Amino acid sequence: MQLQSTLTCPACGHKTTETMPTDGCQFFYDCKGCGTRLKPNAGDCCVFCSYGSVACPPIQENGKSACCG
Repeated sequence: MQLQSTLTCPACGHKTTETMPTDGCQFFYDCKGCGTRLKPNAGDCCVFCSYGSVACPPIQENGKSACCG
């Protein structure tokens, strides 16, 4: 399982690599480039599934039907 994911801000294109939590979802992330608060897109459980290079750990383990807890 990969725990590092590179988030790309849709507003400014800034990229940063972050360690994903393994015990739940991260619903918000403040871009370190422009300060925009990222929220998951409709149908995604967290910011890593919406803007990351790697899906969150629950999705990696259980597939798209998994729900973060």
